[in-house]
Amino acid sequence: MATREEKPTIAPIVGPDDPRRFTDSGIEVETLYSADDVAAGLEERLGEPGEYPYTRGIHPDMYRSRQWTMRQYAGYASAKETNERFRYLIEHGSTGLSMAFDLPTQLGRDSDDPLCLGEVGRTGVAIDTLDDMRRVFDGIPLDEVSTSMTINAPAAVLLLLYELVGEEQGVPAEQLRGTTQNDVLKEYIARGNFIYPPEPAMRLTTDLFAYCEERVPKWNTISISGYHMREKGCSAVQEVGFTLANAIAYVQAALDAGLEVDEFGPRLAFFFNGHNNVFQEVAKFRAARRMWARIMRERFGANDERSLKMRFHTQTGGVTLAAQQPENNIVRVALQGFAAVCGGTQSLHTNGFDEALALPSERAARIALRTQQILAKEAGATDTADPFAGSYFVEALTDEIEEAAQALIDKVDQMGGSVQCIPFIRAEVEESAWGYEERYRQKQDIVVGVNEYVTDTIDEVEILRVDPESERQQLERLEAFKEDRGQEVVSARLEELRSACTGGENLLVPMRAALKERASIGEVCGVMRDEFGEYSEA
Repeated sequence: MATREEKPTIAPIVGPDDPRRFTDSGIEVETLYSADDVAAGLEERLGEPGEYPYTRGIHPDMYRSRQWTMRQYAGYASAKETNERFRYLIEHGSTGLSMAFDLPTQLGRDSDDPLCLGEVGRTGVAIDTLDDMRRVFDGIPLDEVSTSMTINAPAAVLLLLYELVGEEQGVPAEQLRGTTQNDVLKEYIARGNFIYPPEPAMRLTTDLFAYCEERVPKWNTISISGYHMREKGCSAVQEVGFTLANAIAYVQAALDAGLEVDEFGPRLAFFFNGHNNVFQEVAKFRAARRMWARIMRERFGANDERSLKMRFHTQTGGVTLAAQQPENNIVRVALQGFAAVCGGTQSLHTNGFDEALALPSERAARIALRTQQILAKEAGATDTADPFAGSYFVEALTDEIEEAAQALIDKVDQMGGSVQCIPFIRAEVEESAWGYEERYRQKQDIVVGVNEYVTDTIDEVEILRVDPESERQQLERLEAFKEDRGQEVVSARLEELRSACTGGENLLVPMRAALKERASIGEVCGVMRDEFGEYSEA
């Protein structure tokens, strides 16, 4: 039995013999649902697809007029190898690129930093310089693709490098399409890839909002992410509640910086996780969309309907993938993708079945992409908007998730907002993760092939292996790049950035100037690290 206090947003630990059934959010699932389980006023809560409160989707006919963007997360080792994988995915029907970065890049450090030994190119592509970004997109016209970049603390730097490559290709910044994740709050809460303390990090976030509103208007300036909190172990209700609480903090920060809500509101995007409980996931997406529309209209006074529409990307759940019997993951990913489509996602990434073992192989990436294409062409989920609407079960779940998630938002508000209560949110996520582990240990929750239906044989899977030689080659390229530049000009531009850190100007302007003169990511982030300091978990 549970030894910790039960929480209303986490499933209780009752053991496998208890006849009750719960979602991971602690919502008890009844044996049968009827009209009596759905609160009065359903028609008002639903609305019509494409109309406030957008419960049923942000477009009137959803996928009948425009399919979701099919993204596959890619990036490993060198810029050249990542370019080859991008080209492969485009050739096989991917309609958007999703860029993974290695740990040094995520932490704003160059590959030649002594702290980065052994990490270069391991979890994604190493990007140190403008030349690296140029190599990644060699032969890929930036006016024809949409690129999502999973980057947070140094998000502004990577956006600027992308803009500079577009400029070299002759593509105006106004035509660039894509997303920088740029969500630092969830790094403090769940992921740990932060650089600066929250206050200057939030300044960089809102500076990016303002910069893109003026120069890169089609760019999604932030992807407010519940994904990583769910990967850390939070429940579906916590994913919605804490994600929206963080979104409220970003909107308020932008307003405090002097921006108008309808200037930046239409370019806000969200990033959610897709888990195995199809019905809870569909309800989660519907509830989040409805809540965001109300928050933007009633709390922040947004008038532009584009500010009210929650646009979100979904990635299937990495934490749900098992190393044991890995081909079972193909089924899990298909169910999770189906839930995301039925819930109205705007773009989708399906994980490779081998990602519990390594970065996805070419074969696994192809199967994952084909999974999306089968969902689009064979499953029937795209034929009608909001196909689960009116289900007694799903409507009851949607209402319960909304109510419980709103209670979490209210709690965060009472504590001063997300920036002030990072430790509280982190503790809540950790409590939920503990519950997951206990329910799994007791076989209250079954993971096929892991704690039930286990076999003695080991499935042999050919995995992607990063050549250790790629790190040495990256260091050589970086050394040559730094030698072949005007160091005095680079130093002058970095000093201009240093001065801007203590002033009120938009930091992306001097950052861009330094990067154009061939400063590296580590040098640019290093200046701000000197001026702002580094965040340390207390």
